Amino acid sequence: MSINSSRLFQLFKYTAYALLAFNIYLFWSEEVLAAAVQFPNGVAAVDLIDAYAATIDTAAWVVLLLMFELETYVLEDHHYTPAVTWSLHGVRVLCYTFIVYAFYGYVVNLTFIYQATQLAGISDICTLVADGWSYVANLDEYAQLTTANCGSFSDAASFLRLEGIPAVVDATGLKDIRNLAWVDVINSAIWLLVVLVLEFDVWLQERNRFEGAALRISNASKFVLYSTLLLAAIFWGIKGDFVDFWDAFLWLVAFIFIELNVFEWREEIKEAELHSQISAPS
Repeated sequence: MSINSSRLFQLFKYTAYALLAFNIYLFWSEEVLAAAVQFPNGVAAVDLIDAYAATIDTAAWVVLLLMFELETYVLEDHHYTPAVTWSLHGVRVLCYTFIVYAFYGYVVNLTFIYQATQLAGISDICTLVADGWSYVANLDEYAQLTTANCGSFSDAASFLRLEGIPAVVDATGLKDIRNLAWVDVINSAIWLLVVLVLEFDVWLQERNRFEGAALRISNASKFVLYSTLLLAAIFWGIKGDFVDFWDAFLWLVAFIFIELNVFEWREEIKEAELHSQISAPS
């Protein structure tokens, strides 16, 4: 029995999309635990983006990815009625609103990390066990201090606390957390630039103008942007944050598929034009 390579490719593509959708749950499961420490009195509506920036960001990106898939692969020219066109554009604008909102959330989280202050009079975090403190194990990861685990987190003689919450970390851990927070901000900003370039690609492609200098500039800019995103994924992998690494890797794979969709779309237009020229009466 032979396997249709085209169907296998589509299966692989939509499997990647499904895994990205599942990552919404993975980020939510991490952030809901962190929110319990950061917002002990409950998360107010105004704090939703602070508490669930990655969850909101990923959900909006998944919907946006599906919009790109529809426009660059699934829908044919005859499907683009005014209602369909306006619906696609409306959903994309909504997605971009949440994505920019999530970017703001990453910036807020970065600012919050930089508000850490020295915890005076504490040289052994085991003395904090009775007061219900947590150790900041990683960005958005807090471990409740207990008599059994308090000695395993750090052998430092001084500690810092995060602003307004009973959570401590040593200087080395705080540096790592700040680096991760910076990568979150940079990664989010780079992805915004990627979709800006991709939106321009689609706009040009719809007008049959995606060639020459525009094509070369687009390819060069995306090489730089995707390379930066790959470095971010590698950084997350080295730092041991598997969910962030896995999510970054899947997004790169997903947008490679979108790029292939645009390439295939461009080739189809060229073939149609060539066929039209051949078929035209002389």
